[in-house]
Amino acid sequence: MSVMRNPFRAAVPGALAFVCLVHVAGAQTPAPAAPVGNVVANPTYVSIPMEIAVNRPAAEVWKRVGKYCDIGEWFRIPCTIVSGKDGEFGAVRSVAGEILVGKTELSYTYTQAVRAGRPYNLYHGTLEARPVTATTSKLVYTLVFDNSMLADDAAREKDKAQKTAQFTQALENMKILAEGGTLPPAPARGGRAQPGPGR
Repeated sequence: MSVMRNPFRAAVPGALAFVCLVHVAGAQTPAPAAPVGNVVANPTYVSIPMEIAVNRPAAEVWKRVGKYCDIGEWFRIPCTIVSGKDGEFGAVRSVAGEILVGKTELSYTYTQAVRAGRPYNLYHGTLEARPVTATTSKLVYTLVFDNSMLADDAAREKDKAQKTAQFTQALENMKILAEGGTLPPAPARGGRAQPGPGR
């Protein structure tokens, strides 16, 4: 007695296997990879803490120099809010494209975005008006970043010294403004724009 075979029954497993392979192949198609040129293999994080005494209560100091774009006045560079609202999380200022990522009543913390073709140094800055007494306070500015991509220890020390001098001057300017003074005329820049803080 001959057994009649169903041709469709034989074809179904093969077709099912083909469909599964196509589905698996499609699921494994990798998404476009993000560029890895900005990833630092062995970062070395450093911090630069700076502070200055101010003869005013912390709340008054913060009201005078603590708005996110007040940096334009005390750093003497142009500043506008290019995204979001001044003082709110996620606000972006034109100074190095800095993003506000943390804040309290008397402080804020910002970072700089990843940029194509440049190693990411995780640069963060925090500015705080810290009460000392009922009538005095201090401004505390702390920078944190990775300096491993600099050429050697000498280059790292030079970079740290430059940033310390730059931000110490900014703190001195904030103190003058917070205590009711006015800044002296900005020094001549030789026709070149002053570089922004950070990188």
